Amino acid sequence: MKNDVDLQRDVFDELKWEPAVHSTDIGVIVKDGVVTLEGVVDSYPEKWAAERAAKRVSGVKALALELEVKIPGFGKQSDADIAEAAENALKWDVLVPQDRIEVTVEKGFLTLEGQVDWEFQRSAAKRAVQYLTGVKGVANEITVKPKVAPTDVKAKIEAALKRNAILDAAQIKVEADGGKVTLRGNVRSWAERDEAEAGAWAAPGVNEVTDFIAVTY
Repeated sequence: MKNDVDLQRDVFDELKWEPAVHSTDIGVIVKDGVVTLEGVVDSYPEKWAAERAAKRVSGVKALALELEVKIPGFGKQSDADIAEAAENALKWDVLVPQDRIEVTVEKGFLTLEGQVDWEFQRSAAKRAVQYLTGVKGVANEITVKPKVAPTDVKAKIEAALKRNAILDAAQIKVEADGGKVTLRGNVRSWAERDEAEAGAWAAPGVNEVTDFIAVTY
């Protein structure tokens, strides 16, 4: 198992390796495997890229983001301009249901609200707007309200996890109460944790997933 000094070095190296992260103002603090990223980045996509880079590093048990987004002068946009751009981006994305998402922008922070039938539609809405110029952050408050009734959710999710080559399904416990799913257990990486959660969301009728899976090494 890595000590905190080795883990800090590896996270620094991964941030330098990630081409979407170009800020030199990111600090890395590590305590007992918990990593904190702090400092300033130029855009929300860079903040997101830094998060994903840190999660790729083996040994990271948990991650805290204390990165501030400061948009350079040439990239600043008014809230009205950002809202208009977001509306257009959602309209042009084929995965996002039309006329079901509301956009609010305040000081560069964008909030999405509304209802969709599937989690992939909710995720697609966030992806459609998070790379827009001037956006400092995105709060995805869209809810999932499936049109289909949940049936055999637990069995379907367990079968999907077993089919996934990335996962050790034996280490993951699935609990289902109607459309509400809870995941427990242990995985070896953040990638496995994300795969398990995505697999749970893919089951027809699921409207809520609570992920208690721990990343252990």
